[in-house]
Amino acid sequence: MSGHYPFSGNANRVSVFGFFERNQLSLELQEQYYKWWYDLAKNFVAQDADLKAACAVNFQHFPYGQHAERNFHLHDYKWATAMVDLGAFISNAILAKMSTEQQHKVEHDHENMLKALLAQRDKMPRPAPPEVGRYRHV
Repeated sequence: MSGHYPFSGNANRVSVFGFFERNQLSLELQEQYYKWWYDLAKNFVAQDADLKAACAVNFQHFPYGQHAERNFHLHDYKWATAMVDLGAFISNAILAKMSTEQQHKVEHDHENMLKALLAQRDKMPRPAPPEVGRYRHV
């Protein structure tokens, strides 16, 4: 499944942000993208006895992960950093437990969800980035 999702493979906040930027997703659409994955992970954890015992507490608060609600970069990496945390959990714990059929269903559902988000870009345009250096932190 590596390569199908922005958090697959050797992902970091810059590569995930690049996915959002390439698709021209505003912060609102980035949040919707993240929320889709969050709900998928939360539901899977709730239905899997092992993951429920070990990880259900991590899904009592939205968003998930150590970088939740942190926007420490001038280019609005909030959802990119949160997606890296959640994506690592999905890749390592959830996709690994899914059958091939389940993985294909997720891939198909992801494609449809992304198409729906891309259709909303005109209603929720991405603002122009600020005139600052790419790696300048707040």
